[in-house]
Amino acid sequence: MAEDPSFSLTRPALPAASKPGHLSVIVTYLEMTAPPAHAPLTRPKGDLALVRANPPTWSFYRYLYDTVGEPWLWHERRRLPRKELERSILDPLVEVWVLQVDGTPAGFFELDRRTRETDLAYFGLIPDFIGHKLGPWLLDSAIRRAWDGGARKLVVNTCSFDHPKALPLYQSMGFVPTRHVVREIRDPRIGGPLPRSAGTHIPIVE
Repeated sequence: MAEDPSFSLTRPALPAASKPGHLSVIVTYLEMTAPPAHAPLTRPKGDLALVRANPPTWSFYRYLYDTVGEPWLWHERRRLPRKELERSILDPLVEVWVLQVDGTPAGFFELDRRTRETDLAYFGLIPDFIGHKLGPWLLDSAIRRAWDGGARKLVVNTCSFDHPKALPLYQSMGFVPTRHVVREIRDPRIGGPLPRSAGTHIPIVE
């Protein structure tokens, strides 16, 4: 896909929400159209294992999703009925890979191969393991798993709720932004599936 010369790689300014109890968010969509040319990143020191949950149980998946995502206001899959979520994560074309450090879950990524484009649907570290230089290696591993498994194109999205280093990390690994979309959602901490303590970097405006 040719890059649009008019497209700005810089995320636009975040507009204010139109009414109390709502949040504005900017979603950035990115893609990678060829496997990475650079050598695999050096594996971090320590007792690390990357294990596919094949298949993951609903409760274990929710533990990963909730623990990794709560600081960044991940809420969509907390809202899904159990059977609907299980249909997704138990599909053989969906892969959930868990990073273990000294036998303890430290993060995960999810590859969804159910469409023509392979989607890096979720990626992140459990808060206790952020800042230990695991993120770049885990992302590099996710990218290589995707291509080794037959990806034709790899896509991912991130948003302004996420860690501020998320978008630069994706770009440093070879993902190219294709579009920014501004949305407004009801704050999931107000009568929703997330506790009010989630996403402390984003004020609650009621």
